[in-house]
Amino acid sequence: MSRLPALAIVGRPNVGKSTLFNRLAGKPLAIVDDRPGVTRDRRQARGRIGDLALRLIDTAGYEDEKAGIEARMRAQTEAALAEADVCVFLIDGREGVTAMDERFADILRKSDKPVLLAVNKCEGSKGEAGALDAWSLGLGEPIPVSAAHGEGMGDLYAALIKVLEEEVHDAEIDLDQDQDADDDKAPLRIAVVGRPNAGKSTLVNALIGEERLITGPEAGLTRDAIAVEWEWEGRKVRLHDTAGLRKRGKVDDRLERMSAADTLRAIKFAEVVLLLVDAERSFEKQDLSIADRVVEEGRGLIILVSKWDLVEDKQAKMAELREKFERLLPQVKGAPLIAVSGVTGRGLDRIMPAVAALHRDWSAKVKTRDLNDWLAEMIHRHPPPAVDGRRVKPRYLSQTKARPPTFVLMASRAAHLPESYKRYLINGLREAFDLPGVPIRLIVKGQKNPYSKG
Repeated sequence: MSRLPALAIVGRPNVGKSTLFNRLAGKPLAIVDDRPGVTRDRRQARGRIGDLALRLIDTAGYEDEKAGIEARMRAQTEAALAEADVCVFLIDGREGVTAMDERFADILRKSDKPVLLAVNKCEGSKGEAGALDAWSLGLGEPIPVSAAHGEGMGDLYAALIKVLEEEVHDAEIDLDQDQDADDDKAPLRIAVVGRPNAGKSTLVNALIGEERLITGPEAGLTRDAIAVEWEWEGRKVRLHDTAGLRKRGKVDDRLERMSAADTLRAIKFAEVVLLLVDAERSFEKQDLSIADRVVEEGRGLIILVSKWDLVEDKQAKMAELREKFERLLPQVKGAPLIAVSGVTGRGLDRIMPAVAALHRDWSAKVKTRDLNDWLAEMIHRHPPPAVDGRRVKPRYLSQTKARPPTFVLMASRAAHLPESYKRYLINGLREAFDLPGVPIRLIVKGQKNPYSKG
């Protein structure tokens, strides 16, 4: 009989294990407090991340004490490790790697369990250093998250799916997606979003070739984010049709608030997002707000201009839309802009090739040597401006992760590097390494001067 995969959340005290447990459980089951040691027993509950159902195990903070309640708490944690199919090792990004984290990492490396290293409290800039520091633990690529704010859950989901399919495929577990369990490739996750009545459900029906979703002229027919399984050219695809997003000030119904939260969750767990905009009312404030949310989550973005069958001068309209798009959304310059009609089928054959190409770019990794050759050329062409009479000196550039491509630039006087120069580098990265339409993250970090005072 199949069972749910067991996920143990482990780490030293007060790193946010119970907060993450509550987020995945979807309700405040575990007591959360700033004081360490609140959790003593291991707590279990059914939870979910994306469309993956899990058996969650919350654990006490792991400490080195050999007697007393700390020792019993540690025994509970070790029991959870033995019971788990996969462990999430949580550290505090704001404190960085501690000696206790290093000792716990040694124990996990010696265990036969797959381990995902998650760096909590990474919202804002304070946790970035901890995320970089976490590489030193030797447990693979760290996953920056914020259990309190729900950030990074899409990356955690992707890592979990990969581990469960690769490491425990022979166990009798239920990944809650039976059709994917026997497949080497996880499905490509696509969210279809937009304002109410933009034609999202009609588009999904037209893409898959069947009336799978209810459609009609009334706004708000779709309330839940509905996942539709599909196959395109032999590749499994999971399409999420979502409820329309209105301006927050206009949302006063509890059900609509829940639908909006479900839509935002679908964006978070997607890899590529299709944003439908109305051909006659394109790129209004709400469209731009949704696009900003997609970029903030680091997802690939494709703009679909719907109801194209109603447009008369198509060539002039497309030129106008392209100019408006690149002016209002420069952070995804070069993203695909496709005119479609769910009624006539126009443009539908261009969507999935564009998705596949964008997904490749979104997952791209660039060699460090190529990056630094490029950086030297960019600096030679246009050196950073002097601030207070002294130049900022970029030293070294490396890519720390993909999906989306994330780069760290080491530089002297990093805090003084102007935003305009960062944009210059990001645009250069996009052009030099052929990454159109992909959100690119550039983190600028300074190197401490050992001779400076204080």
